[in-house]
Amino acid sequence: MTDVLRYTAFSSDPAGGNPAGVVLDASGLGDADMLAIAAELDYSETAFLTAPPEGLGEKGRAFTVRYFSPRAEVPFCGHATVATAVALAERIGPGDLVFATPVGTVPVTVTDDEGVLRATLTSVEPHSEDIAPDDLAEALAALDWPATDLDPALPPRIAYAGARHLVLGAATRERLADLAYDFDRLAALMRRLDLTTVQLAWRASDTVFHVRDPFPVGGVVEDPATGAAAAAFGAYVRELGLVPEESVLTLHQGEDLGRPGVLTVTLRAGDARVRVGGAGARIPE
Repeated sequence: MTDVLRYTAFSSDPAGGNPAGVVLDASGLGDADMLAIAAELDYSETAFLTAPPEGLGEKGRAFTVRYFSPRAEVPFCGHATVATAVALAERIGPGDLVFATPVGTVPVTVTDDEGVLRATLTSVEPHSEDIAPDDLAEALAALDWPATDLDPALPPRIAYAGARHLVLGAATRERLADLAYDFDRLAALMRRLDLTTVQLAWRASDTVFHVRDPFPVGGVVEDPATGAAAAAFGAYVRELGLVPEESVLTLHQGEDLGRPGVLTVTLRAGDARVRVGGAGARIPE
């Protein structure tokens, strides 16, 4: 019987953040098995660990990781990475880890902050691109957002830091809070554009944002805290010059779902990669 652990990411409270499944030994599982486990658990993602490629990282602290939503494998998942790192740290101690993922090598550092474990991942090389006007119009129609509800200071773009996300800026906190969309219509557009989530963002201050992430392609209405999207968003705001090249951003996510979480996004001058960190905790059985 496969041992499936349950952890939350981006919160020290098991009732907050984003829950993920973690399978520390998936060596005997095939793709169909992993998909079935993820579907039965019904979290937005479950991480499955196997032995690392030869020569990767320190022995016992490097792993191959794959991620499955209830409907399909996804290339990368930030919150499941944080959850997995915290689960490992409880067993082998805080410190540096290395994950070989489908999108590349992802280093993770876990620290113990007065009994609270915090994991920080370093993304793969990010980038962003324009979205075609017709595709943007379809996204807004699926969300039932008039174009006037967009924040012109956060222009729509597709951002990538391991997975592709459509970034849309909300003009008001009220617009962000009112999320009722056409699940199948948005999912169809996202599959066509190879999007993992839609990152909806409202800027509260220079370095503080509130975000939400519809995830219909994963069979989930909304992801409570999305590390991959946070990494992509950090690259997006830096690329557009919306924040200094050296910045620490705070993203609040999950408040409108009753699962508040906090994601810390760190941008470093001279390093295109984005660091995303947060607390984690085991969810009691």
